[in-house]
Amino acid sequence: MKLELALPVLGLLLCVADTVAQENPDTVVQENPITVVISKTKVTLTCPFEEGVVWKKEGQELKGAEYIYEIEVYESSKHDGEYACGAKGELTRFLHLKAKVCESCEELDVLTVAGVIIADLLITLGVLILVYYFSKNRKGRVGGSAGVHPRGQKMVRPPPVPNPDYEPIRKGQREVYAGLQSRGF
Repeated sequence: MKLELALPVLGLLLCVADTVAQENPDTVVQENPITVVISKTKVTLTCPFEEGVVWKKEGQELKGAEYIYEIEVYESSKHDGEYACGAKGELTRFLHLKAKVCESCEELDVLTVAGVIIADLLITLGVLILVYYFSKNRKGRVGGSAGVHPRGQKMVRPPPVPNPDYEPIRKGQREVYAGLQSRGF
């Protein structure tokens, strides 16, 4: 899809999604949601409240958790699920956590990713320009191409065929072929 068509379609989809979200009264938008930070195998959950914070996972209270709850080695089977936090025993922030982590992952900032994409596009554009330039120069050459005669010169007859079996019949040699008769069927 061309970029000229993709951007308006994306804008239209965002407008429709925003309208649907505003019309749905069941949609709850939290002012200060739980923030999640994933770094290699470590997952950090931060509750927006700083004092008297209670953390619960699947309804069971997590011991020793302050407003920051850290999972040093995240395992999907153990740690996926519904988390909730709140101040003074009243749970007001909810989060369903399902994350994928790895030890050998490297984090890239936005500038690095943008630089790689721009460099790739520039290299591709350079190759396209080189291919266009070299293919354009070959198009105009006449050289020694078969069947092509330069303009302004008279047509030159091709040389005689070297095989005598294909030579034309000359006036004095008709007797060789005179013995052949056509048979009528």
